Amino acid sequence: MKAGFSFSAGFTIQRAILTTLGFVGLASIYRAYDLNGPVYVIVGIAMSVAGAYILNKGLDLHLPFDAIFGSSRHSDSSERVPMRDVPVNLAFVHGLIAGFGFGAYATIITFILAPQVPGLLYAPLPGLFLGLGTMMMQVIFGALFAKIGRLKRLTEQQIKYVGRKTAGRTLYYGGMIFAVIGVFVIVFPAIDQWAISTGNPIQNLDSIGVSTLLVLIVVGVFGIGNIILSLRELTRNNGRQANKPR
Repeated sequence: MKAGFSFSAGFTIQRAILTTLGFVGLASIYRAYDLNGPVYVIVGIAMSVAGAYILNKGLDLHLPFDAIFGSSRHSDSSERVPMRDVPVNLAFVHGLIAGFGFGAYATIITFILAPQVPGLLYAPLPGLFLGLGTMMMQVIFGALFAKIGRLKRLTEQQIKYVGRKTAGRTLYYGGMIFAVIGVFVIVFPAIDQWAISTGNPIQNLDSIGVSTLLVLIVVGVFGIGNIILSLRELTRNNGRQANKPR
């Protein structure tokens, strides 16, 4: 629940800022320049760095991650730990940077709803309410994930293991996909215009574009797939330990 709240708190702040920028003229900038490609690259790199940090893939960029996030780089015996703990503050930072791409809902609140509010004071509200709705569901899903783990009789350490593995792999490999697609969009801007019709008459919900597919692949395929993979690894490890001679 804390992790879901932390991520969505950063996301809510970002969305409120975004709709304010939309009110003061961001739409005209996006009409002139397609910024999705650079955004995908930046977000992808940030995701992969975070994933490498969690998975402890030899990431040593001399950046103050440990001081910022309040986590420990080494165990008490000064040995490299298999995975680093995932500090809640990292979810907040990810939430701040995760929403700068433009899919259907971001387009609606930024370029359609925000410019219609009566004044600058009201401009953050569309983004704020989207963020609060996201926060509610993130908290619920965070609690639900932990509850499912308890129902499967997993210990707290085992639940943390599944969470760290899932988060690390999804961020690391999903970030690579974001960055690669971003480069393709920069080099071939027409890619960003590709879309599959949904038959929905509502503007910006009438098709599935690159941004929607990215989220579905990274969160849906990678996220759910990594949860299943981590649970299987945990089951295999428990089986090996149970079969060890005493």
